[in-house]
Amino acid sequence: MVTAVVIPIICLYFFWITRKEMKLNDSKWLASADVIKEAVLSGEIKSVNMEKQRFYYHRYILVYELTLQTETKLIKAKKIIPIKNHFEADTFTIGEVVRIYGSWQGNHFHFNEYHKMKADKK
Repeated sequence: MVTAVVIPIICLYFFWITRKEMKLNDSKWLASADVIKEAVLSGEIKSVNMEKQRFYYHRYILVYELTLQTETKLIKAKKIIPIKNHFEADTFTIGEVVRIYGSWQGNHFHFNEYHKMKADKK
């Protein structure tokens, strides 16, 4: 008689904890693309690396790593996009000049918004 009451209570408790954890990770997954726009960089793209990574169980993110040649040095920049049902991947090509808006996090510049510019012919 006791097991008929205790086992469903334990199952419901673990179900509740799992739902709570999934909601928390879903909000973190969506917030992974949010970047504070506190700095601006402009430069020519020297290399592009695109990688699909697992964020949490069935949630994936797309990570772009760009190497930009600014006026002074090479800078590594990252763009993180949560992969949803109908998303379109951005296209970056080597040699394009871009202006990116984002913030510094460690050695990488994380950005969310960018504008393609015309290359200056010298």
